[in-house]
Amino acid sequence: MNISLGFSPCPNDTFIFNALVNGPAQPPGLHLQVSLHDVETLNRLAFDECLDVTKLSFYAWLKVREKYRLLSAGGALGYGCGPLVIARKSFSRADMAGCRIVLPGQWTTAHLLFRMWAPQAQQRRFIPYDTIFAALDSGEADCGVIIHESRFTFESRGFQAVIDLGAWWEEETGQPIPLGCIAAHRRVPESVIEHLEAQIRQSIHLARQNPEAALPYIRAHAQEMTADVLRAHIATFVNEFSLDLGPDGRAAVAVLEARAQQAGILS
Repeated sequence: MNISLGFSPCPNDTFIFNALVNGPAQPPGLHLQVSLHDVETLNRLAFDECLDVTKLSFYAWLKVREKYRLLSAGGALGYGCGPLVIARKSFSRADMAGCRIVLPGQWTTAHLLFRMWAPQAQQRRFIPYDTIFAALDSGEADCGVIIHESRFTFESRGFQAVIDLGAWWEEETGQPIPLGCIAAHRRVPESVIEHLEAQIRQSIHLARQNPEAALPYIRAHAQEMTADVLRAHIATFVNEFSLDLGPDGRAAVAVLEARAQQAGILS
C-alpha cells in the first residue's frame, strides 16, 4: 500500500523519522512516499487533503480534524519549548496594537498563541520562519514570532525577548504547549494507522539508542546550525510526548481548543 508522508526538515522531525524512512523501522507492506516541507506548507497541504499522513501545527489540525485523525506518536508538545516574540528593543503587551509583527505562518500554533496573547495586534504578516531575523534587521517589522532553532540563537543576533509565549501559556493553563502533531487522513485504514504509530515509536527508540546513525539525514535537511544548537533542538522538541501524547497531552490539546474558542479564533 502506498502512503504519502510529509514532515518538516527540522532536526526533531528528521530525528524522529530517520529510521522509519531509511532504516530498520521501515513498515513492511507499506511504501512510503516521503516529502519534506516547512510546517506551514504542510498545514496548507492538509487543507487540500494532499497527504495521507503528515506533520501539522495543532492550530491547523483543529481546523482539519474532521478529515485528519490525530496520531499519538511523533508530535511536539512540552514545557519550555514555546514560540517567542522578539525585537531589537523593549515592547509591552499594550504596544502590540501599533507594532508590525511577522509570524511564521497563518496556521501555526505560534500564530494562535500570539493572537490569544495580543488580540489587539492587527498588523500581522506571515513569512517563512527562517526569514524573520532578516525582516527585523531590515526594519520592515518591529517584532517577530520565532519558532524552531531560532529560540537558541536570537540573543546572539542582538534580539531580546518581548514575551515567551510558551511560558505565558504554561502560567495561564498549567499545561504543556501543544505545538505540532502527526495526523492521518481518515481515508487511511485504522490498521495502517496503528501500525504506523508503532513504527514511529520504534523509530524514536532507535534514534535515541544510536543518535549518530540519524545525523547524516538530519544534517542533509537542517538549516545551517552548530552541533550544540542541533542537539538542543532535538532535546527540546523530542520527549516523552513524542512517544505518546497520553492523557496529559490530549488534555493540553483540549485546553488549546477551548481557549481558542473562547477567544473567538476558531470558527
